[in-house]
Amino acid sequence: MPGDPAALIAGPGGTEAQIERIRTELGFDRSVGRQYLGFLRDVARGDLGRSLAFQRPVVSVLAGRIGPTLSLMATSLALTVIVAVPAGLLAAVRPLGLGSQGLMMATILFLSVPNFLVGLLLMDLLVVRLGWLPAAGTGGVLFLVMPTLAIAARLVALVSRTTRASLIEVLGEDYVRTARAKGLGGLAVLLRHALRPALVPIGTMIGLQAGYLLGGSVVIETLFAYQGLGQAMINAVSMRDYPLVQGIASVYVVGFLVLNLLVDLSYALVDPRIRYA
Repeated sequence: MPGDPAALIAGPGGTEAQIERIRTELGFDRSVGRQYLGFLRDVARGDLGRSLAFQRPVVSVLAGRIGPTLSLMATSLALTVIVAVPAGLLAAVRPLGLGSQGLMMATILFLSVPNFLVGLLLMDLLVVRLGWLPAAGTGGVLFLVMPTLAIAARLVALVSRTTRASLIEVLGEDYVRTARAKGLGGLAVLLRHALRPALVPIGTMIGLQAGYLLGGSVVIETLFAYQGLGQAMINAVSMRDYPLVQGIASVYVVGFLVLNLLVDLSYALVDPRIRYA
């Protein structure tokens, strides 16, 4: 984006000399390569720089914003697992039934609607028409309801489709047919023999959607004025607060990598056929 942070800090009445002095203090007079190497050196020491807008260390700004974002991610992920996995499981039992076909149609609908539109519709229904929830802000559990529903809508659709497809594939395996031939009931076969191997692609999908949880929170947090990392990112970009943008982006990258690593390590727990050397 165009714009000079030094000029913004100096204000409308700032002279060229003042702007150049601020630019030198911020290190913007150095080459991009030197700035990048300096950034990496500071990060290795746990220093993400100083926010230009808040005039305090980026780490302290992140510490005050990461909690609400983690709460929003946790509730969205929990709602996704609670709703999507049982729905996909029931749809896989009778893949040609009306319930399964209805689920597929519903998932197509939710995958086609952007999350900010879901958020606006929820706001119109639950705030304007019914008055059940606060319109925006950060606070107790009630402030989490609409952002969680808006983010989880697409995730529920994706995970339920993945669960259905994975279970249908596993139910056709030889060991499942053998379990049925031994006289095991349908529920026992489904839960004891089919569900655990089917969790591997389900976990993969959830891990891949970690980036969506982080990226989607930027839009949803802004829509609901939710004081998390997403809203801080938008404000930092608009104010050309480069150190804060870099700090939030670093948190997003590390969070994505850690979550996917945990998902990979969980494969050995859910599927006994997988072993790590």
